[in-house]
Amino acid sequence: MAPPLDAPDFRTIETWIFDLDNTLYQADSNLFAQIESRMTDFIARRLDIHPGEAYTLQHFYFRTYGSTLNGLMICDHVDPEDFLAYVHDIDLSPLHPDPALRPALERLPGRRTIFTNGCRKHAGRVLEQIGLGGLWDDIWDIRTLNFVPKPEPAAYARIVEVGGFAPAAAAMFEDTARNLVPAHALGMTTVFLHNGSRFSLQGPETAPVAHHNFAHEIDDLAKFLQTIRL
Repeated sequence: MAPPLDAPDFRTIETWIFDLDNTLYQADSNLFAQIESRMTDFIARRLDIHPGEAYTLQHFYFRTYGSTLNGLMICDHVDPEDFLAYVHDIDLSPLHPDPALRPALERLPGRRTIFTNGCRKHAGRVLEQIGLGGLWDDIWDIRTLNFVPKPEPAAYARIVEVGGFAPAAAAMFEDTARNLVPAHALGMTTVFLHNGSRFSLQGPETAPVAHHNFAHEIDDLAKFLQTIRL
């Protein structure tokens, strides 16, 4: 059945850009809670501080520098490879495929890409676990970004450079609101996924993101992709 004429129109989109964590799988899997716990443990051990202090520092770096890793690199000269190997050594068994999502992604014309502040190995493991392996033309990870994370504008300039695509012909899907602001500024079609996860929020220190930065706000990615006009 063809989508109705008033369905969201994505017929100009040639490049489809998806965040990974809490976007391509259900946030209630609590996978990121494992990552967060390992971040805290890594910081406590590396900086020789109490876990409570490490947790506070971890979130300060996230809010201030876009990612905990970026803060650790800038302020504490941490080797990013050590951090990535440690924090992504997690149990993926809570993740399960969404049977509706793969066919929804397969119907998209053009290039399908992943844009993540994590690492390629983690992305590959997660994609296989949720039944989305083999669908992607590119995975732009933190190494691709030269360790400059979303939402830094340089990260978006980097994927445009390495991907060779026109932002006006790209759509970006993301569960963290502030990560869509630079994409909107470049002219991408932005889709904000409400998933109810506290990891998608930025805390009281960060002002809410204005809704004009989102072309669409959704709560079911597979359903949305199945109903858009292509």
